[in-house]
Amino acid sequence: MKMIQAIIKPFKLDDVKEALKSVGVTGMTVSEVKGFGRQKGHTEVYRGAEYEIEFIPKIQLDIAVSDDKVDDVVKAIQSSANTNKIGDGKIFVFSVEQAIRIRTGETGDSAV
Repeated sequence: MKMIQAIIKPFKLDDVKEALKSVGVTGMTVSEVKGFGRQKGHTEVYRGAEYEIEFIPKIQLDIAVSDDKVDDVVKAIQSSANTNKIGDGKIFVFSVEQAIRIRTGETGDSAV
């Protein structure tokens, strides 16, 4: 079992969600986060004053999937979140030792 964590641009969330549904993802956790990478932030002007915005708003998706779905999920995220511009985001894949559904006590892949 794997945990896929994706950091994407906020306006791509609906596209990514639809792409994930099409490959059989039935659930995910979505968080609003801020960060920077090569994009390095940007400058904004407010009431005539210039402000340096270092942390860019992003969306973080956490998706637990069985090992056989990892490649499909990663491809779906990559293709639907891509704008071919700097700051498109990153995808991380982690191993998950165990998952337990609280309501039923199911464990492993059936808990996902």
